[in-house]
Amino acid sequence: MPKYPTTLPSSPENTDAPLRVVSIGGGTGLSALLHGLKEYVDVHSTVKLGRPPVDITAVVTVSDDGGSSGRLRREFDVLPPGDIRNCLVALSGDETLLSKLFRYRFEAGRGLKGHSFGNLFLTALTHITGDFPDAVKECADVLAIKGRIYPSTATNVFLEAVLENGRRVQGETRISRSRRRIETIHLRPRRCRPLPETLAAIAQADVITFGPGSLFTSVVPNVLVEGIPEAMRRSPAVKAYFVNLMWQPGETTNFTASDHIEAIHRHAGGKLLDYAVVNTQDIGRALRRRYAREKSSPVENDFDKIGAMGVNVVCGDLVQESGLVRHNPGAIAAIAVQLAREGRRRRQMSR
Repeated sequence: MPKYPTTLPSSPENTDAPLRVVSIGGGTGLSALLHGLKEYVDVHSTVKLGRPPVDITAVVTVSDDGGSSGRLRREFDVLPPGDIRNCLVALSGDETLLSKLFRYRFEAGRGLKGHSFGNLFLTALTHITGDFPDAVKECADVLAIKGRIYPSTATNVFLEAVLENGRRVQGETRISRSRRRIETIHLRPRRCRPLPETLAAIAQADVITFGPGSLFTSVVPNVLVEGIPEAMRRSPAVKAYFVNLMWQPGETTNFTASDHIEAIHRHAGGKLLDYAVVNTQDIGRALRRRYAREKSSPVENDFDKIGAMGVNVVCGDLVQESGLVRHNPGAIAAIAVQLAREGRRRRQMSR
């Protein structure tokens, strides 16, 4: 029986050189990880504690077509700002007024109801700068974020899913609402390129993380961007996936942890991951009942199958329970930093 560690080996390192973390995904899961990682950025506090600071790059999917983001996308021909706005707020150095302002959502007003101020701000900046990635950089300066954020591609892409019955569904919103098992996901147009800055960050990374987040609408779309899987395989970084805590009805019903990993590898054109990070903390009975009414259950950790795929496992108590089941930002950030230290060791040994 293979051994699945809850901690990773320590490694010799230069405590003055930041550990380079590239986090890929979208939705609230990526925001949670970034919020936790932000605490490791400050050089003075981390060095005092005997650990290196962290340098953060987030690569965010841009296929959302629902809600405020979808409306702005259709009306102004911009990339959807919602997931990037969440990541900007998560990495913001200002936890009070500015971040509240960017989260503020209009509850009334013709044409304004449902929009968040941050989405409108990013849309306006895109028209001023003429370029969405430039608008994100300007917005990052305004919020004084502790890291860098790049859209996974500057191309205006949409998702298309092929379901188990052969039916094709277009658009992230419709895909998320489908109750049929998803076989494959494609981007339209299929040929789209990442930003050069993304490829550079991947090449220099100590760890590259996927998720947590919706498997087919937040995680997989990033490996469909031309050049990203190849850049990851060339990079000496540790590649890790934070496995979802619960099924997403329809999208990942009955998916085990290894099913999630297999879907990433299949869409990436081959093996990509070194580690899977899974939760071993029990979820409260009341919450399990609530999720069961929505036909959602905890994701099973099928350790033997994961090991047979050549993927190592890191286990931990990762749940933050409130009214929902969510990843604990501090817990998953701590594991990401451990993995980055392992990646730094690899990089040093390869020299």
